[in-house]
Amino acid sequence: MAAPIAPRVAVCPTSIVPLPEQNIAATKPSLKADSVLLSLPTIHCAGCISTVERGLAAIPGVRAARVNLSLKRVSVDAKPSITAAQLVETLAALGYEAHELDPSLLSTAKDDLIGRNLLMRLAVAAFAMMNVLLLSIAVWAGADGVTRDFMHWISALIALPAIAFSAQPFFRNGWQALRKRHLNMDVPISLALILAAGMSLFETMNSGENAYFDAALSLTFFLLAGRYLDHRTRASARSAAQELAALEVPRALLQTSDGEKNVPIQELRIGDTIIIKPGARIPVDAEIITGETEIDRAFLTGESLPVYAGPTTSLHAGEINLTGPITLRVTAIARHSTLQKITDLVALAETSRDKYTSLADRAAAIYAPGVHLLALAAFIGWFTLSGDLRLSLNIAIAVLIITCPCALGLAVPAVNTAASGRLFRKGVLLKSGTALERLAEIDTVVFDKTGTLTLGIPTLIAPQNYPPDALKIAAALAKGSAHPLAQSILRAAKSADIEPSVELIDLKETPGFGVEATLDGTHVRLGRAAWVGANEAETTASFLKIGDQPAVKFTFIDELRPGVADLIKSLKALGIEVHMLTGDSPRAAADVAARLGITNIAASQTPQNKADLLRALGEAGKKVLMLGDGLNDTGALASAHVSIAPACAIDAARVASDIVILKQDFGAVSDCLKTARSSRARIKENFAMAAAYNAVAVPIALLGFATPLIAALAMSASSITVTINAWRVR
Repeated sequence: MAAPIAPRVAVCPTSIVPLPEQNIAATKPSLKADSVLLSLPTIHCAGCISTVERGLAAIPGVRAARVNLSLKRVSVDAKPSITAAQLVETLAALGYEAHELDPSLLSTAKDDLIGRNLLMRLAVAAFAMMNVLLLSIAVWAGADGVTRDFMHWISALIALPAIAFSAQPFFRNGWQALRKRHLNMDVPISLALILAAGMSLFETMNSGENAYFDAALSLTFFLLAGRYLDHRTRASARSAAQELAALEVPRALLQTSDGEKNVPIQELRIGDTIIIKPGARIPVDAEIITGETEIDRAFLTGESLPVYAGPTTSLHAGEINLTGPITLRVTAIARHSTLQKITDLVALAETSRDKYTSLADRAAAIYAPGVHLLALAAFIGWFTLSGDLRLSLNIAIAVLIITCPCALGLAVPAVNTAASGRLFRKGVLLKSGTALERLAEIDTVVFDKTGTLTLGIPTLIAPQNYPPDALKIAAALAKGSAHPLAQSILRAAKSADIEPSVELIDLKETPGFGVEATLDGTHVRLGRAAWVGANEAETTASFLKIGDQPAVKFTFIDELRPGVADLIKSLKALGIEVHMLTGDSPRAAADVAARLGITNIAASQTPQNKADLLRALGEAGKKVLMLGDGLNDTGALASAHVSIAPACAIDAARVASDIVILKQDFGAVSDCLKTARSSRARIKENFAMAAAYNAVAVPIALLGFATPLIAALAMSASSITVTINAWRVR
């Protein structure tokens, strides 16, 4: 597409990445146009609320700030001149991590509507069940004749409308399954409810002894409880996905012939000129026209150190400009960028992963036809033996009711609800309903390096071993640079209580090389070895040159993520195979692997290589857990049996993952593994209890001894037992 006649210049803020399209319903919350919504993942009490609200309200131009503790968000009503960056900086000074959220991606309206609908039907079923059970007590106690008939008729007046209303989710799903010519768990449920209600009405009209209104309502109630728990778990997962997607707020400051205005990044076109400030992310594929800088490619390629970029250098969406302002010419819009190729990898990988069949679905595939065949066999057998159609139908219906999957319907959602609540309290968000099931099966773990095993933050080794004057001068020079190594020197000086208070004249940065200035008439430089006249180092290093004195070498190490060393030890103790897969250099990969005791290493890997290796492991029969955070990891994350990303990961990686760790400490991954295995054990125990229940109850029903009282008590007991067992996960 040709560039428009009027040249456009966009000033790109930080944290801007074009994202793969997501099918998220977008109903905007009722926020004012000038309101800013921020995520506050670390707040936890009323004191936090007070501190945050007072701190934000003290900013001139902020009219009001309201914290929602349960959602861990704050809505700030402020003048248009107040930016999200200012608010985030203020909160950081108060000790709170904050991220801007895009309100347009935060919609729970649809999930809330479905949840309210299920809860309403559950309440109606509960009310009707309790009343009908009270009436049934009179029948069970020996009421006969007209009294029994009266109780049955009152039960029918309560039960029939309640079942017709409350059981609609089962009727709809069962009918849709039959229309597609297959069976699901809702087919025997619907059949049991319809036959039980119909036969009970027939018995009532003919003064029969037994009516199954109470059992049908109990069945409806417990199954709706399971359906509601399942919905809550899935809704929480969708809400987590939406919140994570909303952390990226893509916008650009566009310079037109009419002046500056904020526009979506998607409006950038080929040939447009954009200005990227230091610290900002490259929004689309582009080529440098003017300016020199260093580029952080860790998210895209896994390289832990920045690389030099100057005129004609091609840059890709997702890379970060570190040291100098640059002017770019857009060479590809978001849909045709490097990001799109990676998105295609993700889509292909997710298609194969979606074929995973959950434990509940596998149980339903066996259980549904089995129940129908058993009820049919009971009807044929009794009709053959007795010739009594009414008796045979009653026994067949009793078999359907007593074998109806109340326990199975609760087995999985009850466990998942308990497990997801436990993990959320530990800072873990589950984005997939089957994530825990798949996580329990893993036998191999593959780690990305930069940003996953490490924090991607260089740390100065032993700052106390450097001459204080050298560290002070280096820190003073570092104040003039946004380079990661310079910032590391500045942090080290601060932690050693060294103030960079020396007087520097003509301080300037040469992007790609370093920082220089004049100190008391002496020329000083901090930067690359060749630039200061020193010998190249084998390790990550920066050099300080003061006049003609020998250069001082500052050596750095990539800091390990908290908890990752203990995590790898625990994985090995469980017999799980550990791999490292990185786009960084073999030397950098070997250094981190040696510190963590990882022997399976693959370095200098492209996004395609990573995805191919994950698929190869899967084809070899391995159940692989992938942990990654970069754009180059998204294909591998989607190809893995199950995947985890930290909350600080690029948005595309979070979208491709099944689980997101909100905390910096990876000790939470161990909790995930333990909870996943415990959950799987609880689910299997629930299935075993359901099978044991059927082993006892089915013969009773087949022999004709399953009265409404026995059916109601048996179903209630099995459902309560399964629920109690599920909550052991907590």
